[in-house]
Amino acid sequence: MDDSLFQMSRSGLLRTSVNSSSLQPTLSRSLRNVNNVSALSETLIDPDDSNRGRSHVDVLFPQFFDILQAHNNESETFEVLLSLSMACRKVVEELQLEIERGMGGEQGAAHRRASISWLKQEIDTWRLLHGIYFDRILLQTDNQADFEMQEGPALGGSEKMVISQLYTINSTLREYQLVVDWLEACYDRTDAENLLHCHDRMMAWENTLFQLENLQGAAFGKKHEIVKSLDPDAPVREKLSLHALDEEDNMRLGRAIFGAIRRGRIDDALKLCKHYGQTWKAAILEGWRLHEDPNYEMSGSLVSEKLPIEGNPRRDVWKRCAWSVADSKSYDEFTRATAGVFAGHLSSLKALLHNNWHDLLWAHIKVQIDIRVESEIRECCTKRYQDMPEDYWNGKMTLEQIFDELSVAKDVSVKDFAKGQLGIIQRHLILDTCGELLQHMVRWLETDASKLSSHQLRFMAHIVLFLRQIGRVENEKHAEKIIASYVESLLARGDALLIAYYAAALSNRLQVKLYSQFLEKVEQKRARELAIDAALQAGLDLEQITRLTVENIRNTQQPLGEFGAPHAGEISAPDQLKISALEWLTFLPEQRSELLWQACAMMRIYLASNKIECMRKTFLMVPSDVVTSLAGTFGSLDSLPPREECSLKEYLCYKVYLAGIDSFIEWNRRSQNPPQKPTSIAAITSQDNFTERLVSEQKQLNYRNELVRWQQKVKEQAKQTTEALYNILLFPEKGWLVDPFISKEPENAAQLNWEHRLLQMEKLRSLCLPEVTMLLHEVMSKSGDLVGCVRLADEISSEHRQLYKVYTKHKMAELLAKIADSSLELLNTKQDPWGYPFTA
Repeated sequence: MDDSLFQMSRSGLLRTSVNSSSLQPTLSRSLRNVNNVSALSETLIDPDDSNRGRSHVDVLFPQFFDILQAHNNESETFEVLLSLSMACRKVVEELQLEIERGMGGEQGAAHRRASISWLKQEIDTWRLLHGIYFDRILLQTDNQADFEMQEGPALGGSEKMVISQLYTINSTLREYQLVVDWLEACYDRTDAENLLHCHDRMMAWENTLFQLENLQGAAFGKKHEIVKSLDPDAPVREKLSLHALDEEDNMRLGRAIFGAIRRGRIDDALKLCKHYGQTWKAAILEGWRLHEDPNYEMSGSLVSEKLPIEGNPRRDVWKRCAWSVADSKSYDEFTRATAGVFAGHLSSLKALLHNNWHDLLWAHIKVQIDIRVESEIRECCTKRYQDMPEDYWNGKMTLEQIFDELSVAKDVSVKDFAKGQLGIIQRHLILDTCGELLQHMVRWLETDASKLSSHQLRFMAHIVLFLRQIGRVENEKHAEKIIASYVESLLARGDALLIAYYAAALSNRLQVKLYSQFLEKVEQKRARELAIDAALQAGLDLEQITRLTVENIRNTQQPLGEFGAPHAGEISAPDQLKISALEWLTFLPEQRSELLWQACAMMRIYLASNKIECMRKTFLMVPSDVVTSLAGTFGSLDSLPPREECSLKEYLCYKVYLAGIDSFIEWNRRSQNPPQKPTSIAAITSQDNFTERLVSEQKQLNYRNELVRWQQKVKEQAKQTTEALYNILLFPEKGWLVDPFISKEPENAAQLNWEHRLLQMEKLRSLCLPEVTMLLHEVMSKSGDLVGCVRLADEISSEHRQLYKVYTKHKMAELLAKIADSSLELLNTKQDPWGYPFTA
């Protein structure tokens, strides 16, 4: 069927009420086979994709995204719905083709059929949305001014004219008709089309005729008394049956005729009647048409040719007779239901369509349209009409009453569908109670979230997106919860474009939360770049997202894994994950300050935990141009905000600390690896050992040269190490890991845990500075700089930096003991305890 089914003119709405018999083609889509959506969950969650067609269904995720991307203008809102249904239909066709090919065996075919059943219902719901809201949003809005100027159909017009005007000005009746059109288009009873596949064109009741003409009776009917006449009313009048074969053919024809009417194909029903020789039934089916005499309307014109009269001038009499047929027990259920469709007889329709929610809804709304049309005709047309029974007029109901009745139906399948997800969704879309629909969806998420598949969430989320676009969302919190649930289901798929696009439909808080959850799972550099690009394209708040991502990873306590704690100098997998998370802050130059802040926070933890390798790798994650980058961002280093100024100094403190530690490690390595002294060779006096003597002497010479070079390198390295360690102790301004002077704390100091940071830095000073002092003493002591060792006391006791405050009594006593040892050594070298020579 053409996807523009519901883009119909107003005349198209009069299919079953005015004289036009041109019917729209069917959609051939079913809403009948699956009443419980759990079948979808079982099908689409099954991990075995090879024989269940899951990959075909999962393609809807990117396809729906592509459709929304391609139709991003408000004028294309309704084209989106048609494209969504088209995408689902293509998947259905692929699954049906796989079933025909026998892929997956019986089990695979069963799962594919379940997927097809769900997708067909989804297709129909998209078309319902398109049809009914196209009228509500566009037609009703565009013609509202014209409708307000018309009080109603003009009196005295023909039946067809009156009802045409009624459909034009009455939006409620139009919506009723749209729902009927949709239900007829969705009807898929292929068995009804195949009921008569084995029959050819024939004369009606030929077996009964043969038996009446043959005194000996027919082979299969001679034991049963049959009718004596062959007029159409004979079975009812004589209360006798036809020949058994004719009764069976009659029942099959009646079922096929009603099936055609149920699909909205009245012309097909007429053709069936004529094809199988029951032309009187075809004539009866013509009696419902509204009457109009164009010659009467054109009586004042100069047209001399007489135009044919349309419709049934005695339609009221025909309708009363049709009511009697529908109300009679003498006719079969299909004949009664066929008459009941055109006579507004609900009981006859309910008796036949009692086990399907959509069939019953169709029957109820058909009756309501019939009552409204009949009431308008009798009010506006001047002719006298045959009275209808009181039960006919008492059948008037509202849509709310209809749905309430369906929800308490006796049939279990009807009741289950009415209370199921699809029934509730379609009910509230028809009633235009979108607020209640969203409440139901939220309730499903809160109570049965585990039972909802990702495709059901996809379906619900796109309904919400459409309703939001047309302004039908009353509670944004409900809408966001539904869309957020869909985004959460997309996280497992890992498609950055989809996650970013749908996250952009949420509030900033949820955007940041959900997209950061996605980024936490992305570890490869290329994948991270794609995720950043997707977020930028979707307009997400990338700075907040990456900040939260790094903080979440940094604060997560990860297990060490199956290999336990790493060896000394190695980095554990959890630490590696935390350090690599800083990469999220390196993609945008404007995030250098955040990168610096987060890196310093991590280095404080690693330094306190004595994880120097982790600290070093964290330091290397910060680009070397961070200082110039900050200066460029804020104009100059003098104009840095308090947070950036403090974190920059902290970063430089760690840079100096790592340089000092690395220099000490290098000095220690060099000092502990002197050149190996060659093994001594015993004195050799023999002339034959002259060669060996020369080799030995050369080795000794090389050793002495290497030793001199080694001593010089150790001396130079000791000097560099001493300077590097002194750089830590004598760090400019207030000292190492002490913030520069700032007029006031940052505005978001509480959020930054500013006080906790200051406490951490003070603790690190008390841990690291005494250790650095001891390392410095060790280097100078082993290098022979005893005077420098003693003068350490001056630096520690200086009031300028007040380094003595970071010492505990125990550590201070340990340092003083080391300095005292150095003073004793100075005394042994004929100098005073401070390294000055004695004077006479």
